Amino acid sequence: MSEKNTRSQRPRRGPASMGRRFEEPKDFKGTFSKLLNYLKPYRLKLILVIIFAVGSTVFAIVGPKILGRATTAIFEGLMSKISGVEGGIDFSYIGWIISILIGLYLLSALFSFIQGFIVTGVAQKVSYNLRKEISKKVNRLPLKYFDTNTHGDVLSRVTNDVDTVSQSLNQSMSQIITSVTTLVGVLIMMLSISWQMTIAAFLILPISMVLVMAIVKRSQKYFKAQQESLGQVNGHIEEAYGGHNIMKAFNAEEEVVNEFRKINTKLYTSAWKAQFLSGMMMPIMTFIGNLGYVAVSILGGWFAIRGTIKVGDILSFIQYIRSFTQPITRVAQISNILQSTVAAAERVFEFLQEEEIIEESKAPVKLEEIEGRVSFENVKFGYDEDNIIIKGFSQDIKPGQKVAMVGPTGAGKTTMVKLLMRFYDVNEGRILIDNHNIKDFTRKDLRDNFGMVLQDTWLFSGTIMENIRYGRLDATDDEVIKAAKSAYAHRFIQTLPDGYNMLINEEADNISQGQKQLLTIARAILSDPKILILDEATSSVDTRTEILIQKAMENLMKGRTSFIIAHRLSTIRDADLILVMKDGDIVEQGNHKELLEKKGFYAQLYNSQFQGVAVS
Repeated sequence: MSEKNTRSQRPRRGPASMGRRFEEPKDFKGTFSKLLNYLKPYRLKLILVIIFAVGSTVFAIVGPKILGRATTAIFEGLMSKISGVEGGIDFSYIGWIISILIGLYLLSALFSFIQGFIVTGVAQKVSYNLRKEISKKVNRLPLKYFDTNTHGDVLSRVTNDVDTVSQSLNQSMSQIITSVTTLVGVLIMMLSISWQMTIAAFLILPISMVLVMAIVKRSQKYFKAQQESLGQVNGHIEEAYGGHNIMKAFNAEEEVVNEFRKINTKLYTSAWKAQFLSGMMMPIMTFIGNLGYVAVSILGGWFAIRGTIKVGDILSFIQYIRSFTQPITRVAQISNILQSTVAAAERVFEFLQEEEIIEESKAPVKLEEIEGRVSFENVKFGYDEDNIIIKGFSQDIKPGQKVAMVGPTGAGKTTMVKLLMRFYDVNEGRILIDNHNIKDFTRKDLRDNFGMVLQDTWLFSGTIMENIRYGRLDATDDEVIKAAKSAYAHRFIQTLPDGYNMLINEEADNISQGQKQLLTIARAILSDPKILILDEATSSVDTRTEILIQKAMENLMKGRTSFIIAHRLSTIRDADLILVMKDGDIVEQGNHKELLEKKGFYAQLYNSQFQGVAVS
């Protein structure tokens, strides 16, 4: 099959926002459980992560208390010198403590490195598996899904949402383990120094918690507004650049600039508030922390005077207070990250749970060669069961016949093609190929017998040779060139830089529309199908190219059953059968001469095109 994308007749949802929104998950618990299931295969690695995270944190926590001993030794040595008592500073003891500290901090760094290495591997493996599942799922989804969802939304799930899950797992797993371990460990160390000073430090905690949560809650709505505005800005710019020529042609520059200014102002306002509020968090935490230091220093000094605590322990305690407030701020930030992670994971899981294509026949028909007879038997179909648009269509088409389908927009022409290719299944009735129900073929075998040339050409980024060979991947270079000659494409290809090896860019805009169409016809010729579907594609090309395309199509249709979706009725005068469609029904059928003689709907359509009235 040479061309597999078709134009949808169903309404699509509105364009997806380009920016990533913060949104709350609908089922936090359920989605979080599913996410944990993806982590189950790595539980041994995660246990190692916990062990190394705890080890790294413990070594870092013990450090300040040991450092306090060195401070106490220096203080007591200095005091003994001032008071004239023998002894002085014990530098060997201090050197021993410093050596232990260096060892502990090196171990802490090593454990932290190993933990980070494992977590990164797990997070990337989870995202790799999610993308692999999505890739497989895409090929199992019915066309109906893509007709009712924007491409941007599907791409967002594959890229943005999976990336959010991956990055969040990478950050959150380490931070949650480290934060919890730090909180518990620091609390134990503080209690081991002085329970009274610990209580004094705890009195500051509720104030910081309330302030942090208030800032997070208030800034959250501005972050959401910021992402929404960012999406609107990106969408507006993409639209403006995509339709730049049209915008210029209609002198709409000022309107576009004004619209951009309006959206940009919204982005500025929300972003300023979001960043300002989130930026207040650290200064407020520092201020609250300083109050704690003051309280602890006064209380610690009083205890030191009374001889119930050593000077080094006061220094250690102040360091522990700093270590104690940081995890609280981190946990508040992680809660937001977790919400975003689960919301992204929920979108991915929703995609993976979408209804798939109906299963293939368990005993599929396999025909070595097909003649090309196509029969429709009382076919009824509607995209929604309550709205049937094709009502009891029956027709027998002989091998090699040229069948044209005409009618106004929305008559059901493209729908017939989708049913024939089994992109959708009929509600009632049967479609037969060589007296075999198309449902008895595998979809691959069925579609291998079809070639498509659509009005909307599709070429991928690659050489011209590769694009034509897409019709039959095992074709030789000579076969590709022969197909190009039959499609009247060979001559223009030779005039291009590098000829058949010329690279078509991502937008396929380095060749003309007519040249694209000739390449897709060459691709269809190479695939050598028995049944053709042609969406007449000469409306946007010059007269000379139109003649070439018509000749190429004639070569393509020789000896093949052909279905032509006709827009310009003058091009289908020699069709063996013309099906005139209106509102999903076949209202007239016959050849060109017979239909004109009837002076019915076809005659009205045909004559209107020569009176300058635009029809579909």
